[in-house]
Amino acid sequence: MFYYVLKYVLLGPLLRLLFRPRIEGLEHIPDEGAAIVAGNHLSFSDHFLMPAIIRRRITFLAKAEYFTGPGIKGRLTAAFFRSAGQIPVDRSGKEAGKAAIREGLGVLSKDELLGIYPEGTRSHDGRLYKGKVGVAAMALKAGVPVVPCAMVGTFEIQPPGQVLPRIRRVTIRFGEPLDFSRYAGMEDQKAALRAVTDEIMYAILGLSGQEYVDRYAAEVKAEAKAEQAKKFPRLLR
Repeated sequence: MFYYVLKYVLLGPLLRLLFRPRIEGLEHIPDEGAAIVAGNHLSFSDHFLMPAIIRRRITFLAKAEYFTGPGIKGRLTAAFFRSAGQIPVDRSGKEAGKAAIREGLGVLSKDELLGIYPEGTRSHDGRLYKGKVGVAAMALKAGVPVVPCAMVGTFEIQPPGQVLPRIRRVTIRFGEPLDFSRYAGMEDQKAALRAVTDEIMYAILGLSGQEYVDRYAAEVKAEAKAEQAKKFPRLLR
């Protein structure tokens, strides 16, 4: 109930008024049945803008840190994500990844929409990074289509580290559903998972026009942080 109050009464109308999102390809979201919506991830605002414009309910796999933050802000954030029906995902290792896949498959088994960011984390510089294969594993095991999505302009309104977003117009594009039925029965083959994931990321790239980096975002972030620590050790203590 709280999800629909947020979507249609509280948050949704406000977001539409402030950011006036241009919406392209919304007809590619199926009216019924299970499907995965896979998008790029540029901003904290992505969590709210995409669900606000999709007619159906969509459940996202959200990082566990959103549910465990300290202080009043942390408790409010956790309460919001829980009330909106989002699922916490532990990103700490291989077993955690398997648990996330199980949770995602549970959503799809109920013929619902599942939202996921294959990069696994927000882009820190606006570029598109290599996708993790969890999205492919879920698509193949559930036998569902994947709708690519590109958020355009959300990095500019709220890049990582900025608390309040700038009020500017954004664009949300959806591509044609990707059918991976030709990979049926190959969900345990690494090469198939990589091929499916790369096809999804290529579709997102075509919609977003971002520069692509064939490395995982988390690795590049860690390297950038380590380099910064060498240059400014006192500032990062």
